[in-house]
Amino acid sequence: MGLPTDELKKEHRDIERMLKIVWDAANLIEGGDDVDIEIFKDASDFFRNYADGCHHVKEEKLLFERMTARGVPTEYGPLPMMRGEHEEGREHIRKMAELSSRKLTKKTSGELLMHVREYVNLLSQHIQKEDCILYPIANDVLTARDQIELVKGFAKAESDTMTSGAHEKYRRMIEAWEKKLG
Repeated sequence: MGLPTDELKKEHRDIERMLKIVWDAANLIEGGDDVDIEIFKDASDFFRNYADGCHHVKEEKLLFERMTARGVPTEYGPLPMMRGEHEEGREHIRKMAELSSRKLTKKTSGELLMHVREYVNLLSQHIQKEDCILYPIANDVLTARDQIELVKGFAKAESDTMTSGAHEKYRRMIEAWEKKLG
């Protein structure tokens, strides 16, 4: 059995793929190319449901709580920083979803690209902090029993927040957009 943080890291790789897709799409728009606006609608759905609705729930409701129970502080350090970055990311996702559902004008296109860029930068750095700092701390402080309970908790969170086949649906979506942007 792998560590629960291994599952979270695997999810990070999917999230990074979608971050690259929207970054590349933003580059194309800035270069004057036509880009299917559906890419940003799909990305908003992915970020809202997969990254935030499932992945961040596993972190905030399960991993962070268990780390807190093992003495990791909540007033300073990585846990409040990660929670704050999750909140900041939610605002960017909300704005991306809102803007991609409207007719893009020069103004709304500029706003959309700003939120895409800020979200990609935020989440790219956030993922590095989690992979390189937070998860090693978690693996140091959590007991073997904690790890087993987190695996079970992650499975339950997954079934509570994602429909059957959602991971596969999102992976297919990522692959399709990667091919289109080639």
